Amino acid sequence: MELVFKIAGIGIITAVLHSILKQFGKEELAHLTTLAGVAVCLLMVIQLLANLFEMVRTIFQLH
Repeated sequence: MELVFKIAGIGIITAVLHSILKQFGKEELAHLTTLAGVAVCLLMVIQLLANLFEMVRTIFQLH
């Protein structure tokens, strides 16, 4: 549940930054900020999946 709140927080911050930058006419930076937010969330999910696969490997004693 903690990861869901972290991703939601990153999404809200990214959306606010995107809106602010777009209003100032910095659309390229706004898109870059959104891309960075997606990348951070993707890295968090990939790390979680790696931990899940490691637990499955340990439980079933696969090498």
